[in-house]
Amino acid sequence: MKKLELKFTNQEGKIVTYSLDNPVEPVNVADVHAAMDEILTHNAFSSTGGDLVAKKSARLVERNVEDIDLA
Repeated sequence: MKKLELKFTNQEGKIVTYSLDNPVEPVNVADVHAAMDEILTHNAFSSTGGDLVAKKSARLVERNVEDIDLA
């Protein structure tokens, strides 16, 4: 499963990450910038370190899990 991670800096200077499941691919960089700008403009999320104040980064993360049969 892939996730889109949006990373922001809060008022304390700490990094806050929000993950979105099943992002649309290929990822449109302009859309990611616009979404992150909207989150900041509307103060849509808060964190224990205060409001989000800046965009830090964004990335696609894929996690692969393989079960091991112990029988």
